Amino acid sequence: MALIASRQEVELREVALRDKPAAMIAASPKGTVPVLVLPDGRVIDESLDIMRWALGRHDPEGWLVSDDATLIARNDGAFKHHLDRYKYVSRYGSDPLEHRSAALEILAGLEARLERSDYLAGEGRGLADIAIFPFVRQFAAVEPEWFSTQAITMVRNWLDRLIGSPLFTRAMLRVQPWRDGDDAVLL
Repeated sequence: MALIASRQEVELREVALRDKPAAMIAASPKGTVPVLVLPDGRVIDESLDIMRWALGRHDPEGWLVSDDATLIARNDGAFKHHLDRYKYVSRYGSDPLEHRSAALEILAGLEARLERSDYLAGEGRGLADIAIFPFVRQFAAVEPEWFSTQAITMVRNWLDRLIGSPLFTRAMLRVQPWRDGDDAVLL
């Protein structure tokens, strides 16, 4: 979404992680996505770093103003930890309800912020929103009926606004997994 909002033209290559192309591994040996290879050969292989790079080049909506590193780090740390153990019970052998409850407590903090403004750092969407909402979306999708009954109305409204945005729709472009030698899709 940050690449689109910042109007960065990139070649998009969808990767099936079970069948990683050799070119991807050559660019980023850690083998995770996303991977952004810049024209000068530099590689950025963390989502947040890619977002900051793109917005640093062009930030027409002022998203960097809401670059709340502490809030984003809490999401990428504690919330993601609990989300993974709630969502992937068999992988972690964890108590999903314990982790669901801990994640919900973190969402209560977002709820308090959203009671003051439409977005996490003000009246317009920004970097914190775009960095955090995909994880909240995953959390909501584990048990949608349960999520819809929780006392986090502002979080649900915020999530619905972001998911319902034309920017999200455009970003969720579905393309076939790329293989070495295939043409890329321009974004």
